[in-house]
Amino acid sequence: MGKHLMTENVYTPKGRVMIAGACLHTVEPEAYAQLAGQVDEVYELCLEETHINMAVTKIAAILGTGRVTKLVFASVDRSPHCTQMHYIPHEIERTMKQHIPMEHYVVSEGKVVRVTESAIELSKSLAKLSTGMYGDSNQGGESTRFS
Repeated sequence: MGKHLMTENVYTPKGRVMIAGACLHTVEPEAYAQLAGQVDEVYELCLEETHINMAVTKIAAILGTGRVTKLVFASVDRSPHCTQMHYIPHEIERTMKQHIPMEHYVVSEGKVVRVTESAIELSKSLAKLSTGMYGDSNQGGESTRFS
């Protein structure tokens, strides 16, 4: 289990850091362990408790210290709150000139899935999802169904 991101000092995180949805370690413990094993430090964030704007500000301040060399975001799949976590890097990149490697993962049915930038962008456009205007992201051209 990681440290709580929002209560840590901005100078604490360093190296390869993973920010995980706070429920990931209990909902998907094996996948959590797999992802945590690839980084130096793990911090947990729950966007049901913390507004995304507060998280953006905190993570930007952490990145501003220059101590983080890679940032990994990991969450459960299909959670509207956890999906927001994957929007944070784009918000930070709009305001900062510093760029570090960032990766995104979701855990779906026990499997770790790397999430592409285009999938994250598409998830923010309900119009594109609704009308099927998603170009190469729609593998095979079938209609989208929600279960």
